[in-house]
Amino acid sequence: MVAAAYLRRAQARVEAARPYSEKLRQILNSLAGASDISHPLFEQREVKNTAIVMLTGDRGLCGSYNQNVIRATEILLKEHSQDEVELVTIGKRGRDYFRKRDWKITAEHIDFGGRLDFERTQQIAKDATEMFLSGEVDEVKLIYTRFVSAVTFRVTVADFLPIAKPEVEEGAASLDYIYEPDSESIYAEILPKYIENMVYIAFAESLASEHGARMMAMGNATKNAEDMIDSLTLLRNKVRQASITNELLDLVGGAEALKG
Repeated sequence: MVAAAYLRRAQARVEAARPYSEKLRQILNSLAGASDISHPLFEQREVKNTAIVMLTGDRGLCGSYNQNVIRATEILLKEHSQDEVELVTIGKRGRDYFRKRDWKITAEHIDFGGRLDFERTQQIAKDATEMFLSGEVDEVKLIYTRFVSAVTFRVTVADFLPIAKPEVEEGAASLDYIYEPDSESIYAEILPKYIENMVYIAFAESLASEHGARMMAMGNATKNAEDMIDSLTLLRNKVRQASITNELLDLVGGAEALKG
């Protein structure tokens, strides 16, 4: 019941964030069709070092939710050597798992308490951006759980940085935009917000998925406990009935012996 209440709020946040994310993408595509603008966040470099940002939960009791993200991260890590990867873990479960392994954890973010913290997601996005712009890493991957429905979630590995060059939408190139103050300034303002939004919506989707997984896990646990109680109650009644039957047989046997 608690997980279901959290899930409703988390699902509402996801549904509210998606239109904003889609609109940002449309704006970038429109600008791409109207001008040829370069930006450091679009820079495609030879990949020598990779940062992986993974989102897990702080707590368990949510079925295979955390383990699915960890498994996807391990699959991605197998493509790199240990000195080529830096891990950024969000959530205690992922942090605790990889702390016992040999992979380098560059940063860790824990104790979210099942709540969406916009300021902390902003800081995570800012730190990842600085790692890319400084040349510390050549790409950033984002691993999170995409929320589909209350019972369906999909682990997603997204290319976070560099940002894929926006696609020119049909008809966009024919539009004559007037930029104020200029197109470069608009890109410089929109791209950081786009990155922050990517982290925010990934976090929102992961939280909703976690609450959904916990609701299912606790529901199954409750059902299994009820089935076990019913089974044990039946067993107790059978044992009790057998004991009473044996006592009655002893009484009958004793009475028959006295008659003899």
